[in-house]
Amino acid sequence: MTHSRATAIVSLAVLAGTLSACGSSSSGAGSARPAVTASSALSSGAATSPSATALSPSPGATESNPPGDIPDNQAFVAFSSTSGNYSLKVPEGWARTASGTSVAFTDKLNSITVLSSASPAAPTVTSVAATDVSNRKSTVPQFALGKVTTFTRDGGSGVLLTYLADSAPDPVTNKVVRDAVQEYFFWKSGQLTVVRLTGAQNADNVDPWAKVTASFRWTK
Repeated sequence: MTHSRATAIVSLAVLAGTLSACGSSSSGAGSARPAVTASSALSSGAATSPSATALSPSPGATESNPPGDIPDNQAFVAFSSTSGNYSLKVPEGWARTASGTSVAFTDKLNSITVLSSASPAAPTVTSVAATDVSNRKSTVPQFALGKVTTFTRDGGSGVLLTYLADSAPDPVTNKVVRDAVQEYFFWKSGQLTVVRLTGAQNADNVDPWAKVTASFRWTK
């Protein structure tokens, strides 16, 4: 073998060893590199696409009734007048106060007032509009007439007067509430009984008020 040929063989062998070492080094570096996962990206602060991050649903808003709403599960009890001429159902647990021939039941922003008196003639839409509306205008704060119409219940027929009014100031907060008022005029044989229902203007008390007026009965 000549000297030049031997030198060429040695060079080729060295080149092959170098390439083999480079390949091993590249393969080792590739296997040592940690895989990037969604969890590792989030923990490291790496940006992810919107689809990779699940948005947890926000909790539903807590339902609340407007001030003055009478609860749906409110129990009612029978009440008979001291004179014994009428009865009706009122919410159980409401505070009761009496004065002469009138009685009131109250709870928070709601009240039921029943007034009895002698009346020689049955009220009419015309008489209530002329006399009672005029009286309310002069005695009720910020009176605003709703309507004067007739009604019929199981316990009798009569005249219905509705209006808006300002409540008396709260003794603690001095706050005034805008009230919606319904007055049912029941009459029989010279006896007049007015059932007045008062509650906050935006309260939904249609069903409880209907239960009260539907339960009214003359007892003598």
